[in-house]
Amino acid sequence: MPMYILHDVYLEIGDLSAQIDYLVFTRKLCFVLECKNLYGNIEINNVGDFIRTTEFGAKRKKEGIYSPITQNQRHLELMKKIRVNSKNNILTKIMAERYFEDINKSVVVLANPKTVLNAKYAQKEVKEKVIRADQLVKYIKQMYENSKELAVSDEKMLLWAQSYLDLHKDVDKDYTTKYDKYRIIAKTEDITVQALVTPKENNSDVISISEDALSEGEVIIEETNVFQELKAYRLNKSREEKIKPYFIYNDNQLKNLILKMPKSKEELMKVSGFGETKVNKYGEDILKIIEKYK
Repeated sequence: MPMYILHDVYLEIGDLSAQIDYLVFTRKLCFVLECKNLYGNIEINNVGDFIRTTEFGAKRKKEGIYSPITQNQRHLELMKKIRVNSKNNILTKIMAERYFEDINKSVVVLANPKTVLNAKYAQKEVKEKVIRADQLVKYIKQMYENSKELAVSDEKMLLWAQSYLDLHKDVDKDYTTKYDKYRIIAKTEDITVQALVTPKENNSDVISISEDALSEGEVIIEETNVFQELKAYRLNKSREEKIKPYFIYNDNQLKNLILKMPKSKEELMKVSGFGETKVNKYGEDILKIIEKYK
């Protein structure tokens, strides 16, 4: 079966962004894949909740986890918004709005071969969106064969895939952040960091963080108090709203935020990734945190 596959696609529109694991384009359908390497056994109940069971010796622990179906649905909503708000003609926009769900299919792929999936009580529409990795090829073929959509030419399939590749934005990733807790910091470096980021209410001689200092490596930005507090705020908000933290701001946007240290909502809106909607929603809290470290 001919297809085009895009991996690790980053899309943005306004304040919304999405990091999509895979986009698989066929002549009829586009499959939006969210891959999860979940440990433990996963149960999906009759209301769509994901419940993980882990065992440690004789102990068994059950816990609810954020639904990857909900996460992937947000990706599709962003993709649809991009299509509907594109610069194409009005007919193309109407077609995108009306038929988007028919040709774009959300799929959650469980990549851990040891994970046992129990979807016995899940609703049909939920079951159809969650599969194991070893079932993926068969799943795509069946969905394609059962689809009543008209197959497009190879040329149009390529243009379809290319349209999303053109929208992709490169985002610098720091794959070492997960190992931050194991990092050993030199004593002199540690003193520099503490001097630069002590909140002003606790130290009248506080030195503010400058772009020059950061660029010259005098400060490890991830180790600063302001970084940690803004990161904690992001995590708490994401849990309240049941969304991924990077929907609020990703790590690169967080670092840029600290470099700019905005004093007002107007200045905050000049920071990459912070549009009017996001600033109105989170701006006041963010500025209060930053104010402590100026």
